[in-house]
Amino acid sequence: MTASIKITVNGDTREFDSKSSLDDLLRVLDLDPRMVVVEHNRSIVRRPQLAATPLEDGDSVELVHFVGGG
Repeated sequence: MTASIKITVNGDTREFDSKSSLDDLLRVLDLDPRMVVVEHNRSIVRRPQLAATPLEDGDSVELVHFVGGG
């Protein structure tokens, strides 16, 4: 059985696999990393670092979506 962790994503508590990264989170949420800004525990994480940034129990993640328009 895989251990799970609880994190807060945009104010909502979610449960994820303990081996998850920020990149995994975006994949689960079906979000394109090119279209969101990721704040992890109050620090902006650049796209190249998403896969290398692990999620830990109690982490807080804020996701801001870019919206096109004209």
